[in-house]
Amino acid sequence: MTGKELVFRALERKSVQQLPFCEALWGETIKRWTDEGHLKPDEKIYEHFNFDLFGGSRISSIADVEYKDEIINEDEEFILFKDGNGATKRMFKKTPGPREYVNFSVKDRQDWEEKIKPHLSGLDRKRIPFEDYRNEMEKASDRQLFHTVAGLAPFEQMHPVCGHENLLIGMALDPAWIKDMVETYVNLTINHLEELFSEEGLPDAAWLSEDLGYKNNPFISPQMYKELLMPGHKKLFGYLHGKGLKVIVHSCGFIEPLVPGLIEAGMDCLQAMEVKAGMDLPRLFKKFGQQISFCGNIDVRVLLSNDKNKVEQELKEKILPVLGSGGGYILHSDHSIPPQVDYETFAYFVERGRMLPELLGK
Repeated sequence: MTGKELVFRALERKSVQQLPFCEALWGETIKRWTDEGHLKPDEKIYEHFNFDLFGGSRISSIADVEYKDEIINEDEEFILFKDGNGATKRMFKKTPGPREYVNFSVKDRQDWEEKIKPHLSGLDRKRIPFEDYRNEMEKASDRQLFHTVAGLAPFEQMHPVCGHENLLIGMALDPAWIKDMVETYVNLTINHLEELFSEEGLPDAAWLSEDLGYKNNPFISPQMYKELLMPGHKKLFGYLHGKGLKVIVHSCGFIEPLVPGLIEAGMDCLQAMEVKAGMDLPRLFKKFGQQISFCGNIDVRVLLSNDKNKVEQELKEKILPVLGSGGGYILHSDHSIPPQVDYETFAYFVERGRMLPELLGK
């Protein structure tokens, strides 16, 4: 089967001869493996490991899309700068990892209406990565891969503007403000995707990031999810389904209580399922495996051990219960691959993981 066929079968919860696979790797990881001679200079990781799912370009939802990051302060340790949402961030120079939010110019509904919302009406073609998307489509077609357009769902579009604390306070004290933000961002996303799709064609799915939890808990209750976020999700997911696309939702943190709502909204596949946050694939499959497919939940800390026996055990314990009961699964870690993971460990993870369906016939 082609990569595209494998992923479609997994999303439709049909049997496969080998598991479809994709992964996210840190830039430092790729650099280490290149320096060690495992990868050729400029070799694409998706080609080296034969990913079945490919994509990554996405609509920009930053408020001022033409704003160039403004450096506020810089020293030996970090750079402090302001972005197009008016948020202040800190980037550490010597430590790899995401940029850290420090402050927000938007703290309430008035700030939102004055500083952000006016930037988000209408169509702005500068938000659309036409060329990147076109190149991805061509590569996916040439290699017969499953192609996804990436994107942010409303929660991931809102908290970079006002921060988690202000956002959650707003959900409790000013839900009308949150509903307005959700509607604004969903309309922005749909309008720009429609322009992209009409000019460049359709992918196979949308891969939407929506980090709704932290360790052992979601940020909001299921009731608050249904009241404030689900209407936006239903509209966005429904638009994508209307185009014939699958909806893959990436969420970090513990979000198990929100999964029924996400399924009701139209999610086809849940991705990441962080082990250290409390997510467990066999348990999730028992609850929801007849309704959705899954991608991830292989504990990256096991890969960090560089112990192949532990990797083998993790793969079998997590995935075989799903495959043995007719579930759909795409091979992926529970987050991304840091540079402490040896090339040989990762290669073993990919090879052994892919062949797990063969074990069911023995």
